[in-house]
Amino acid sequence: MSLIRTPPWEVRLLSVAHEAFNSPPACHMQCDAGALESAYDLCEQITLQHSKTFYVASSLLPPAKRRAVRALYAFCRVTDDIVDQAPDGTSRDAALRAWQETVFADHPDHDEPVALAWADTRARFHIPRGYALQLIEGCARDIRQTRYETFDELAEYSYGVASTVGLMAMHIVGFAGAEAIPYAVRLGIALQITNILRDVGEDWRNGRLYLPLEEMREFNLSEADVARGVVTPAWREFMRFQIARNRRLYAESIAGVALLNTNGRFAITAAARLYEAILKDIEAHDYDVFSRRARISTLGKLRRLPGIWWFSARAKVHTGRGGAG
Repeated sequence: MSLIRTPPWEVRLLSVAHEAFNSPPACHMQCDAGALESAYDLCEQITLQHSKTFYVASSLLPPAKRRAVRALYAFCRVTDDIVDQAPDGTSRDAALRAWQETVFADHPDHDEPVALAWADTRARFHIPRGYALQLIEGCARDIRQTRYETFDELAEYSYGVASTVGLMAMHIVGFAGAEAIPYAVRLGIALQITNILRDVGEDWRNGRLYLPLEEMREFNLSEADVARGVVTPAWREFMRFQIARNRRLYAESIAGVALLNTNGRFAITAAARLYEAILKDIEAHDYDVFSRRARISTLGKLRRLPGIWWFSARAKVHTGRGGAG
């Protein structure tokens, strides 16, 4: 199964994704069972605290896969937090290098519970080292880069901080083979662009602007317009364009659900559909992403689950690699 068209940015990112796909996984480690259980419990708490949507979606997985994807989330969360604010007296670069050494250790110390749970997950589900390294490198871009000139540049950033997560989750869920990679790449970018569109105001207040500057100029918008935070006709047209492309990314990635192991399809479809629903909330509030943060209520999420289940249940069955447990 292949995508109908492959834009230039995706050609480059697929090359990077396939290179990481062939990197070695972690070795199995010996660890105190109690310490490991506590480590996974902490990862569950971190997931619940920071992402209700991810928590709900991961709840649809079997227990072993559920705790593994929450360890993945916690690893990503800690990485992102270090980039946003390093520990006192430490530069963000130095803190990130230290964290990288910790998470890639074959036997992390028990006083690093997230690294411990993540090392166990990487080993159990044969997650290639390259994807975790690409994620850390992607997050590191936030230290030195706060603007993106083109969508191609933004797609590359989104691959590093989001598509890599999907590619690692794919190994936990289980998948048919390398033909699933393009779908995971696109879904990750779709999810990250949704985050970007939702968080324009918050990111601006933190000194960052992730919208493609080239496209802003095409719609007669500037950074001054973002600073004012006023919804204008030009802003509405710009956001309609961004949302339409984002929806195409979702549409072109969702077929990849058929390449996942059956007991993971509901969870991945839920993650995609619940995030995509944020776009409707942005539209419903006249594209105001300056004074409010678009969201889907818990009830709204629950109402969508039956339809999401029906879609995932109809996906063609594939027997896949990976997905231990």
